[in-house]
Amino acid sequence: VLMRMNVIWRNYVSCLRVKKVPHRYQSGYHPVVPLGSRILTDPAKVFEHNMDHMQWSKEEEEAARKKVVENSAVRVLLEEQVKYESEANKYWDIFYKIHKNKFFKDRNWLLREFPEILPTDKKTKEKARELSWDHIKTNATDCFSRMFCHTMPEGKRSGSPGSQSKPESDFLNLDSNEHRKIPFKMEFPGSKATFRILEVGCGAGNSVFPILNTLQDTPESFLYCCDFASGAVDLVKSHSSYRAAQCFAFIHDICDDGLPYPFPDGILDVILLVFVLSSIHPDRILERNWSNYFISELSVTVRMKMQGVVNRLSKLLKPGGMLLFRDYGRYDKTQLRFKKGHCLSENFYVRGDGTRAYFFTKGEVHNMFCKAGLDEKQNLVDRRLQVNRKKQVKMHRVWVQGKFQKPLHLPTS
Repeated sequence: VLMRMNVIWRNYVSCLRVKKVPHRYQSGYHPVVPLGSRILTDPAKVFEHNMDHMQWSKEEEEAARKKVVENSAVRVLLEEQVKYESEANKYWDIFYKIHKNKFFKDRNWLLREFPEILPTDKKTKEKARELSWDHIKTNATDCFSRMFCHTMPEGKRSGSPGSQSKPESDFLNLDSNEHRKIPFKMEFPGSKATFRILEVGCGAGNSVFPILNTLQDTPESFLYCCDFASGAVDLVKSHSSYRAAQCFAFIHDICDDGLPYPFPDGILDVILLVFVLSSIHPDRILERNWSNYFISELSVTVRMKMQGVVNRLSKLLKPGGMLLFRDYGRYDKTQLRFKKGHCLSENFYVRGDGTRAYFFTKGEVHNMFCKAGLDEKQNLVDRRLQVNRKKQVKMHRVWVQGKFQKPLHLPTS
């Protein structure tokens, strides 16, 4: 069986290498107009509509830089920073209890910016089905063992003589051939799907339901969605468009590296990470600002949170799978509007409701995802101009958008 599986895998990878893969996964593919086409051609008509692909003047960029220096001059007290970190889920829970699903608009732009969310044509789906089940068989063993051991009492994990659970000891002592057979029978939400998507930080479902509505005619697709705010997950599950046959919403703290996902590693085709990473503590900040012994020990725990999250998500993708990213960019109007006393660290702020936001550069995004072993397919700064016609006010929006692919490679023995 193992020999047959290896032959199937090599044949599949060979097909991929000769570019028998979905066009969207090829490294040179970029949408012709990835970020809209409302171009400002006449400066006199600037207040007629919002504009895409805006270029900043040196004066505008310098004014933004000075504003950030000004609003970062007074930092949040250290004990308050500890509270915002340790109680982050509480603040988001309160947010969703107050706003329900009325705060954010549905992200109907997702499929325009990220066509990778959709499965490809039927022929490609058949290829994906072969990879899907073969890859589950070769990867589920490790995930199943990790999940099993994670929930087992310490005395039973070690297989000590005093353990009273003979069946569990027998399971752990199975030879490799017997052990490999168990995951073949393992079922999990979406186990029969051939195209799987995970949305991280689903909130009230503003991405979930536009995606589900699009996938309703492709029953072989399955959408996972998670959030660490239980109130948000409740809102998704209670929505009239929620379909348990094609969607699984669950509570999950992506910063907890030891917390297992409800599916094996290496099976996802797409991960959607949209305006989520910015709310997570960046790596480096606490260690730089806090000096006493207790704070120094705490900084070691949280300093790699953002990079750690990306590393963990990378493991969930199958070879060729895509991670789609969009988040706040440096000098976005949201950053410029913060007042003094809301800055936690460089480019990292806390809002009045206790939720937090970081503002990225293109280079930071590149480094973070490439360190996680993903290949960059798209990484750009989306600069837009939003206008208030009545007040004749211009507002610069800045977002960073990226697409990162897990490399194709033979599984290690």
